[in-house]
Order: sequence, then structure tokens, then C-alpha cells
Amino acid sequence: MKKILALLGVIICGISFSGCGGNTAQKNEVYVYTWGDYLDQKTLEMFEQETGIHVVLDTFDTNESMYPRVSEGAVHYDVICPSDYMIQKMIDNDLLQPLDFSKLPEAKKNIGEQFFKQSQSFDPENKYSVPYAWGTVGIMYNSKKVDDPVDSWNILWNEKYKDRILMQDSPRDAFMIPLKLMGKSLNETDKAQLEIAKEMLIRQKPLVQAYVIDEVKDKMISGEADLGVIFSGEALLISLANPDLKFSIPKEGTNFWIDSWVVAKDAQNVENAHKFIDFMCRPDIAVINFNALGYPTPNMAVRDLVEDDEYKNSPVAFPDPSTYENQETYKYLGNEMDAYYNRLWMQVKVD
Repeated sequence: MKKILALLGVIICGISFSGCGGNTAQKNEVYVYTWGDYLDQKTLEMFEQETGIHVVLDTFDTNESMYPRVSEGAVHYDVICPSDYMIQKMIDNDLLQPLDFSKLPEAKKNIGEQFFKQSQSFDPENKYSVPYAWGTVGIMYNSKKVDDPVDSWNILWNEKYKDRILMQDSPRDAFMIPLKLMGKSLNETDKAQLEIAKEMLIRQKPLVQAYVIDEVKDKMISGEADLGVIFSGEALLISLANPDLKFSIPKEGTNFWIDSWVVAKDAQNVENAHKFIDFMCRPDIAVINFNALGYPTPNMAVRDLVEDDEYKNSPVAFPDPSTYENQETYKYLGNEMDAYYNRLWMQVKVD
């Protein structure tokens, strides 16, 4: 669930279609819409060289900014890389088309079966998505400044760290924390329980330095903050930049997320979309993207190809599977509950 860049149009080989009214299908093009900094440009160039298919790339910073652009059909994307719950929403709203797995041999061969199994929580028949990256949300902390155990979300309410705490500026990621402390599901729909979670966040607010997305990385590295809620991919890159910064998954549980490749219902280059997805599932290509991202990969052949020992031996990049037992994946809760979470989050921020 990549959240480190603001929405922008990335131009590959001089072509961009951000803000245009549509695109015309071309046998040598594929329109890709994904998170910022989620693909190494070298892999795009290799794809173009090997296939003769030109990649037109556009990027987003959150699932919520991506969805209306796709649903409104202003641009006909071919390949998209949403997160779990948003894939479920797109399936429910008929925005995706089933994949032809006969055209995805690398995906079938290299993507671990456990990731397809986990994907069934949002893609029940594994018809629409191919896992690309995965990870979790935890706490990054400065081991030189934090002298309490960082094994529970409770530490984010510790007054000792007032003005040194960073929280995610995202309704579901923010509410996940008090819900887990309450022993509830991160997919909670009981409004009474959500009101309690909201009050917990309001009580925490005086301790929070900032609600952030991409800024958490720079603030932690520069020493502006001592505790930050962060995605595991950023945690790996930050810990390599500063060994004093450690990553912890709280004992109450957290979000196990999966970002996956899908093909839009109105895609105009369906054949090329399948070629693109399968190319990204090749181990030699997947390892290049892994080295650039730092996020755990569902591609089971990648670890043997990683040359950097710090990456290969990192428990963040290649965690023990038991670390993620009993974790949850976000589900799409419906438009009404989406709006309710957003309304509660606004109340937290303006209270």
C-alpha cells in the first residue's frame, strides 16, 4: 500500500495523458495506473525493448484518489495496482474484468499460493488480481530515544512522547489502531464501537506531532520524531538509512495488506495488459522492482536473486511467516461505512 508520493503524472518516453479525455487503443501501447515510485523505470524500459509495447504510466498516492478517476472513465487505463479492499470495491462496482490466467504463466509459476489464498478475502475466486507487493503497518521507533517496550499500540498514548509521535493521515489506518487495542476487527462496522475508537483518537491528539503520509520517512530519519506509524516497506528503507530506527509489529495485531495487478473493465489494450502483468512476475524483473521498493514480494523466486545481504537477511523484507499469523486484511465495507469512517476521521482532526 504505497503512500509516499503526491498524485502526479509520470511521463515515460515523453507521453503523458493526465487530465485528458480518453485514449485510443493502440496495438503497441499499455496504459498503467499505479502508486508513485512503485516500479523501477529500468523494468519499464526492458518491457518496451522486449515487447515493442510502449508503457504510458500515471500514478496515484491513495486508493481513494485513484478510484474516482477510474470509475468516471476520464481515462481508459489498462492495468491498475490497487490495494485489497479497493479491489473488492472495484469488483462490486463492475470496474474490473476477469484475468485470463492462460496468458499469465509467470504469475502462476512464481507467485506464492499463500498470497492467492490471502487474496480470497477480497477476490474470492482469484479471478481478478495478481499480487504484486505486500506488507503490514507497524511502529517505527528511535531506539536511542524510546526506552519503553514497543510491543503494543498503547505506546502511542504515552505522554512521555508528546509531540514526538506521527500518525497516518488515513481513516482506516488511523482507526485500525484503537480498534485493535479494543480487541475489535479493523473491519468494524458497529457504530457504537467506532465512536469509542474516535474518542480514543481524540484523547491521543494532543500527543501527536502530525498526521502524515509521505513525511513520516523524512521526519524519522532526521530525528524530528521518535515514534511513527509506518508501512513495512518504508520501515526497511529507513532502518537501512539509520540503524537506530527499529520496526515493531504490535501484539494486538495489524493490517496485512496486498497490492495487486488488475485489468480495468474498459481496458482497450487487454492483450498488452496481460503481457505487462506477466512480465512483472518474472523473477529477474521482480527482483529489480523489489530492490527499488523494499516492500516484501509475493514472488517466491526473488529472495535467491537478491544480492544485498542487508535486504536478503532483513526480517522486514523477508519476515518469518508466523509474524503475520492472525493479522487482518482490510475489506470494502460499502459506501455508507466508507463515508462514516471519513466523517469520524474529520471529527478527530478538527475537534
